[in-house]
Amino acid sequence: MMSAVTFCHIMKLNQEVLAAKGLAFLPAPQPVGSYVQCIRTGNYLHLSGGISVRGEAAFYGKLGKDVDIPTGQQAAATAIMNRLDVILGELGSFDRLKRIVALNGFVNCTPDFTDQAKVINGASDLLVELFGPEAAHSRSAVGVVSLPLGVAVEINLIVEIEPEA
Repeated sequence: MMSAVTFCHIMKLNQEVLAAKGLAFLPAPQPVGSYVQCIRTGNYLHLSGGISVRGEAAFYGKLGKDVDIPTGQQAAATAIMNRLDVILGELGSFDRLKRIVALNGFVNCTPDFTDQAKVINGASDLLVELFGPEAAHSRSAVGVVSLPLGVAVEINLIVEIEPEA
C-alpha cells in the first residue's frame, strides 16, 4: 500500500529548468468575473481556477475532438503557470512556498474521452520538474462538457506557505 507523501521544508524553484523550458513568470492575470484569484487563510492559499490562456499561449477546444493529448498537456502546463503567476503575485517570491497540497484539473472534453488524468499530468509533471519531488500533490482530473471561454483546461490549487516571520 502506498503511503502519503510528506515534506516539511520549503520548496525551491529550479531556475535552470525554468530557463531550459523557455518559461518566465508573467504578472498575475486579472479575474474575468466576480471572484478573486487567491484567498489567503492561515498558512494556505486557495487559488481560483486558472485557464489555459497565458500571454501568447492559448489553448481552446475539446479533448477527444479538437485537441490531442500532447496539446492538452501543454494546455495544463499553461494553466499551472497561470496559477504560479498568481502565487508569485501574492507572495512576491516562492521563498515561503512549502507544499502544493491539492490540484484540481478540469478538462473540456467529449463524453467518451477518458484520459483526463493524462492531460492533467502536464501540470503535475511541470510542478515536479520546477520544484522537485516536494511538489507532489493530491489531485483530481475531471472531464467537463465546457469551460469558460471554450478553453481546453482549467486548474485550481491549494498551497501551503510558511507563516510570515
